[in-house]
Amino acid sequence: MTQFKRRKSIKVDVGGVAVGGDNPIVVQSMTNTATEDYLATAAQVKELHEAGSELVRITVNTREAAQAVPKIVSELDKEHVNVPLVGDFHFNGHILLREFPDCAKALAKYRINPGNVGRGDRHDENFKAMIDVARENEKPVRIGVNWGSLDQDLLGRRMDENAASKKPREAHEVLIDTIVESALTSARLAEEYGLPAERIIISAKVSEVPDLLEVYRKLAAGCTYALHLGLTEAGMGTKGIVSSAAALSILLAEGIGDTIRASLTPAPGGSRVEEVLTCQHILQALGLRSFLPRVTACPGCGRTTSTVFQELARDIEVHLEKSKADWARSYPGVENLKVAVMGCIVNGPGESKHADIGISLPGTGEEPRAPVYVDGEYVKTLEGASLTSDFIALVEDYVKDKFGTGAAAAK
Repeated sequence: MTQFKRRKSIKVDVGGVAVGGDNPIVVQSMTNTATEDYLATAAQVKELHEAGSELVRITVNTREAAQAVPKIVSELDKEHVNVPLVGDFHFNGHILLREFPDCAKALAKYRINPGNVGRGDRHDENFKAMIDVARENEKPVRIGVNWGSLDQDLLGRRMDENAASKKPREAHEVLIDTIVESALTSARLAEEYGLPAERIIISAKVSEVPDLLEVYRKLAAGCTYALHLGLTEAGMGTKGIVSSAAALSILLAEGIGDTIRASLTPAPGGSRVEEVLTCQHILQALGLRSFLPRVTACPGCGRTTSTVFQELARDIEVHLEKSKADWARSYPGVENLKVAVMGCIVNGPGESKHADIGISLPGTGEEPRAPVYVDGEYVKTLEGASLTSDFIALVEDYVKDKFGTGAAAAK
């Protein structure tokens, strides 16, 4: 598997999940339920974790939400869901963490936004109060700067200094540098307050791809803290997925990033799982991690006026997704499986031979027969109404033979 040269970062233990260092890049997500509704929140945490989220962040914004956190953990324990929860605090985190020690203990990590911990003299005092709780409970923190809630006192000072300089820079340049400064200064202040670097992750999120690249390149050059990547307010659907993929892929290919999230706006009533799958697909496309067997399928053209290969590719994708959890338990390594579903003779046989198992369906005017290749060798030809079920059965047999316990023992 391709490995890009990773930036050196300090490893952070988040509730048993290793972030940074030489460890795999971690996928995380965030709930959008009202945390006070502990049953609904626990259910969504479970859904996200089962989809592959290795850390799940929840909003802790009220006393009722803080009181609900231990109940959420208890519900997850009943379901045997062992996923670290990250508490997302803004404005009143210093109060909630002190008032509700059970909440502070139940969370695996605290997210602190330096722009929302207080203004003026209260800023450092409130920030220190949260760091003190983290230190006392031996919890890591993510210092998460967001340009939509940047420390206004710091930004104001930097803008005033720039305006008074002999060669003022563009205001946007000052904004970018202030985002980076806020993150690094806050992290170093946390260390001064006694929190070791091994318990600090930083992020600095913006909503435009070029800005995110600039911010994280500067962060990566300026520290060895573990970095959380994410394009904030990425948007809905294709736009959000493409924007997140563009930003994260460039940075990951440069070796920057230790944990990622795709901040997608779900469709009304839509599943939050999409952001988990997006992260998995980004990492898998880059060859950084494998999560799900891959299906290579041709896009179709005038040679493929039949929809048979499209339907087969869809059915295979659905089958792999449904089988993912069971296969992961029974067949170690199955996430590296590659299946090819091709639509005509041009590239069909070649792509099928390069996959672990592949099928080359007939294109327009071709003989209505579909040769199947396993590990590069022709094995049989399928045809007729049962073609899809027959091929899925061959895939199942291949998985059992290649990744089953007997196969593993024979290696």
